[in-house]
Amino acid sequence: MSKEVIIIGGGAAGMLAAIEAGRNGNRVSLYEKNDKLGKKLYITGKGRCNLTNACEDVTFFQNIVTGKKFMYSAFYEMSNHQTINYFEELGLKTKIERGERVFPVSDHSSDVIRALENELKNNQYNIRIHLRKEIVKIEHKNGTVSGVVLKDGSKAEADSVIVATGGRSYPACGSTGDGYRFALECGHTVSEQRPALVPLEIEEAFVKELQGLSLKNVKAMIRMDDKNIYEGFGEMLFTHFGVSGPLILTASSFLKREMYNRRMKLILDLKPALSMQQLNERVLRDFAENQNRQYKNALGKLLPVKLIPIIIRLSGIHEDKKVNEISKEERLKLISLLKNFEMTVVGDRGFTEAVITQGGITLKEINPSTMESKIMKGLYFVGEVLDVDALTGGFNLQIAWSTGYLAGNSIK
Repeated sequence: MSKEVIIIGGGAAGMLAAIEAGRNGNRVSLYEKNDKLGKKLYITGKGRCNLTNACEDVTFFQNIVTGKKFMYSAFYEMSNHQTINYFEELGLKTKIERGERVFPVSDHSSDVIRALENELKNNQYNIRIHLRKEIVKIEHKNGTVSGVVLKDGSKAEADSVIVATGGRSYPACGSTGDGYRFALECGHTVSEQRPALVPLEIEEAFVKELQGLSLKNVKAMIRMDDKNIYEGFGEMLFTHFGVSGPLILTASSFLKREMYNRRMKLILDLKPALSMQQLNERVLRDFAENQNRQYKNALGKLLPVKLIPIIIRLSGIHEDKKVNEISKEERLKLISLLKNFEMTVVGDRGFTEAVITQGGITLKEINPSTMESKIMKGLYFVGEVLDVDALTGGFNLQIAWSTGYLAGNSIK
């Protein structure tokens, strides 16, 4: 017999769970408190929707920060390559870009949402979509879910409830932490939530002068108390408040709240392809070509224009000094600065600018083979509300697809 399934949240995980539960012959009601489905999905990947990553399985798990083992069952039910095929079957053409990131050929996230919406409205399935309907409580009897209560006071009965409410990131999209409250009210344990994949705030005032400068192929290291917390290589961006970009967002996932009070240092190697000796030889060549020019006019080949005034100030060499008057000691100080460009991390931009949420519903209380609660029968949790998170590159959306798919297929 078919079951009455209620899904709370019309994001990535919720929509996929609804489709699969519907394909299994259930009567499905998908509740979304926004006026349209996939509101956060619409802005992912700068509006292009990096829907998964086409890497090897081992690489996928290397990119999961929290919950690697928990994700095995879900991933092998709906892997990254199965996800690509899934969307192709829904009529969405995809392409693979640098870093194995997968995007729709159109570069429009709206096409991803449209493909899912079209399938949700397929007449073969009994799926009802309820927009602008907010659920405020999950009802249960004798350890089994029985239905939900809506904000307007009405009730809806259910044999199964799938919570796909997201985390706390981008609260303007409706991710206000409702799922954590539902979990607590149903007897679950919820760990502290933190912003992750989030831009970092920098103490030094010079970052404002660098606003808009993008650096490619730089090495970044975050140190605290003489210990390396993170080390990586890639692309970053200076902003009016500090730093952002893929390299910085990845670094942020390894930082804990209490660390911001202990003066962490972000150290950039602006020339990671060169050793100190090689960089010294490079600077000597540049100086030889400009020996009669002022120092401020001799760094054009070495650095982006915006960075030159900052490097000049920090190097302690007067900008009007002739290059042929710069001492060996001064030159070596410049080289050290280029290999160790140091800034002080004082905070992050919070949930309003975080891509995802770290923390959430404790995984040991969820059956990884079904996404069903071990505490309450008929209750399922999927996507960002779980204490699972990964790095940038399509991995977090894959977690949403995999867990949503598994939960929807577990209700038969």
